[in-house]
Amino acid sequence: MKKHAYEIDKPRCNCAVVGIYGNRNAALLAYQALYAMQHRGDESTGIVTSDGTHMHRHVGLGEVRSVFADKRILRSLRGKLALGHNRYSTTGATLLHNAQPFLVDFKDGPAAISHNGNFTNTLSLREELVNQGAIFQTTSDTELVLHLMARSSSPDLIGKIQDAFNRITGSYAIAMITRDRVIGLRDPRGWRPLSIGRKGDTYFLVSETCALDLVGARYVREVERGEIVVLGPNGIESYYMEKKAAQTACVVEYVYFSRPDSRVFHQYVDKARRRLGETLAQEHPVDADIVIAVPDTANTAALGYSNQSGIAYEIGIIRNHYVGRTFMAPQQDQREFRARVKFNTVNGVLKGKRVVVVDDSLVRGTTLKQLLIDIRKAGASQIHVRICSPPVISPCFYGMDFPTSRELIAPNRSVEQMCHHLKADSLRFLSLEGMLQACSGTVEGFCDACFTGNYPESPEEFIGQAAGAHGIPELVNPVADTAGETTSSNGG
Repeated sequence: MKKHAYEIDKPRCNCAVVGIYGNRNAALLAYQALYAMQHRGDESTGIVTSDGTHMHRHVGLGEVRSVFADKRILRSLRGKLALGHNRYSTTGATLLHNAQPFLVDFKDGPAAISHNGNFTNTLSLREELVNQGAIFQTTSDTELVLHLMARSSSPDLIGKIQDAFNRITGSYAIAMITRDRVIGLRDPRGWRPLSIGRKGDTYFLVSETCALDLVGARYVREVERGEIVVLGPNGIESYYMEKKAAQTACVVEYVYFSRPDSRVFHQYVDKARRRLGETLAQEHPVDADIVIAVPDTANTAALGYSNQSGIAYEIGIIRNHYVGRTFMAPQQDQREFRARVKFNTVNGVLKGKRVVVVDDSLVRGTTLKQLLIDIRKAGASQIHVRICSPPVISPCFYGMDFPTSRELIAPNRSVEQMCHHLKADSLRFLSLEGMLQACSGTVEGFCDACFTGNYPESPEEFIGQAAGAHGIPELVNPVADTAGETTSSNGG
């Protein structure tokens, strides 16, 4: 399924990973953790388990609750180790054979892998491996790891991992399992979050700590940049990759993507978003009656704006959480209808009011434009839009999916032109400096490429490629895709 440009009106992240060691209900815990992180990917999901001898895998297209709706599936995933994945593709098409975790047999036994991020040298590595005789089964960049590990001459698994990732550039938070170990690692720049949790003798690896809360585990710490952690009978063992780099944590994790109840890059997202709203009110005050949020991701920032400005916070927009995907319809009127289905105004709150509308980011503007039309119809006398980030001017090549530059609203319009397009009375964006300061906390440095066009690592392989494909040519799937797929491996 190809994503149309009008489908994307907010940044999308390309995955959640989870790893679980030491629990006879590992598959169920993985399911629960993936459910908590459904916002990080809803195109496909999957779980691999190990019972010490065999590995068992089930993957499918769609959301967690639908792929694992049959309770017999979880019961069939036996073992005390589990690996899970939610996928939103930035590399490779939405096909069943791209669904993770991937499960393979190495000469030393079976292993499975899940990946959140995006490699930036995929094309050159893939071409090199194909010329050496490699046969790829997917169009996902994650498969590169398995081919590179298989070619490593290192006698142990950690050495194979180090050899593979010494060749790879870009962003990655990886979870893997073997027959008896769970392994996690992050790239040297720390683009994507990955945390360790514990409940009794059970250890967890998760993309976001909201998953730990759901399963009743306590947060232990983050996996450090460039660190390889092994969860096993010795508890937590730590190794490091050779490459070193300055930290470039993705600032959009704070601005938009991560859940506000998660701890990401050593601080709670909620606190960063409140500071974003407070800073926005300091930079761009306005004389108004009420502050409202575009739900749900701007809720916390709108509270911050209200607290700093002294303008009353009201719930002026209700979000329908059961809409599913939006912006899939090919005709403009159908797209606008879906935007109206997704949100509805609270007319009694808005009538006759001068309204500050706080949103986290402005990508295409499709949804926001329709919202402002509805707010005006509800009787608002003035509408002042305040955005908790700078204008998005560039695509991301490190794991967030934005439209290409020509599809974004900001690159070819002034703020005044964007304001006129949205039919707002005023439009203001948070400054780059204000955003970075509000999110800083303990983070040494951020990646802000989507707001500045300054890429920490060269994305040359991707320049000119369509957003969402990221340079990987679409391959014809030789096997017809189905709703789900269950496999087992014994590494023999």
